[in-house]
Amino acid sequence: MATASVAFKSREDHRKQLELEEARKAGLAPAEVDEDGKEINPHIPQYMSSAPWYLNAERPSLKHQRKWKSDPNYTKSCCGAMTHDKKSCVERPRKLGAKWTGKHIAPDEKVETFELDYDGKRDRWNGYDAASYKHVIQMYEARDEARNKYLKEQQLKKLEEKNGNQNNEDGVSDDEDNDEDSLKVDEAKVDESKQMDFAKVEKRVRTTGGGSTGTVRNLRIREDTAKYLLNLDVNSAHYDPKTRSMREDPLPDMDPNEKFYAGDNQNRVSGQALEFKQLNIHAWEAFEKGHDVHMQAAPSQAELLYKNFKVNKEKLKSHTKDKVMEKYGNAAAEEVLPGNFYWAKARERSNMIELEMALPKSKYEEDVYINNHTSVWGSWWRDHQWGYKCCQQTVRNSYCTGAAGIEAAEAAADLMKANIARKEATEEAPAPTEEKKLATWGTEEDVRRREERDERKRKYNVKWDDEVTAEDMEAYRMKRVHHGDPMKEFLH
Repeated sequence: MATASVAFKSREDHRKQLELEEARKAGLAPAEVDEDGKEINPHIPQYMSSAPWYLNAERPSLKHQRKWKSDPNYTKSCCGAMTHDKKSCVERPRKLGAKWTGKHIAPDEKVETFELDYDGKRDRWNGYDAASYKHVIQMYEARDEARNKYLKEQQLKKLEEKNGNQNNEDGVSDDEDNDEDSLKVDEAKVDESKQMDFAKVEKRVRTTGGGSTGTVRNLRIREDTAKYLLNLDVNSAHYDPKTRSMREDPLPDMDPNEKFYAGDNQNRVSGQALEFKQLNIHAWEAFEKGHDVHMQAAPSQAELLYKNFKVNKEKLKSHTKDKVMEKYGNAAAEEVLPGNFYWAKARERSNMIELEMALPKSKYEEDVYINNHTSVWGSWWRDHQWGYKCCQQTVRNSYCTGAAGIEAAEAAADLMKANIARKEATEEAPAPTEEKKLATWGTEEDVRRREERDERKRKYNVKWDDEVTAEDMEAYRMKRVHHGDPMKEFLH
């Protein structure tokens, strides 16, 4: 428990202190209170509750276990501000921070805290001031005003130059009329330019140096019908509003000469897009076959290989055409061919078609004869054995002997049968032997009773007494094998 600094105590005081601690641990006495009025847990060990000597603690307390070195004016930044740390400080690093010198302490930043709800956190216009957009409007109005002023000054200069060059009154009057007309034309041009500016679209344009705002013209004429309005049927071509794409043809039944839009896929299968697609496919196939070509890494190399491939393909096609014409002739050249030429080619072609149409009977080779056999293995069966029909042999790798082998085998079988019959005739009948009876213990009645007691030999309706007699125990002792007897091998 927590105590004050260690002081000398007598034996009686020490005993009373121990008893008080035990009572506090058992809950019989109230817990000790520190200088702040908080109760101290009596189960805290003494090495934790005892304060160091240099703190000069007069009353029991646990303050030395807490963060007693905390300084409210302590800061980690070198400028002395309390609202950020050293890593987030934007001022010039100091050799000695404001914490140590106490000079040039920077003011704390104003940190605003907002308590927003679910929708407020996700509001994209949160914190936006609509009054800040006024300067944008003023900037555009000033630009338009300066442009109109510049155009009018240029027109007035042209009028002054033309008035100085004209001396006679008639010429002057004609020039004034022309200048007025030109002024109207220039004003019309100015109005037209304003209309052209209205057709522009301001959007973000990606560049290599990063995002920048640029002007992109809207190429679609506003009088044209939108692609999703060409066919209002719900089952027609699908229109994706996010990408503004319609891949299929919205009007497939319309005359292709009259319609101006046939779907986005029409652009992908026509013109240079088709050539680029074929170039990509060739690069992929060449890479799969082992060529070191990549369309994105080396496009010039891929294009050169594709050109060489097309040249070689044309050469091969022309070579094949020349071989066919050399073999079958050229009907366009009106060459005279022999009369039986077409018959021979037609017969050859029919034979090739029959060979192609012939379906295999199985995946194994058929009608393949080995070792001079004229039949296959398994064409003959006798006495549960397979063999060859040509020579009636049952050995798989035997050499064919033909009809002579069959005759020799039959003669050998007949000779064997004759020898067996002669041997059976000459053999004498064996002399009758007396059956030896094994020695048994007890009388014949005891033997019969033992046989009846055998579970394997007893009948279904047999009953007997299970009592063991003295003779049975005597016979058991004489027949029993003593495994611990060293002479057991000589007894039986």
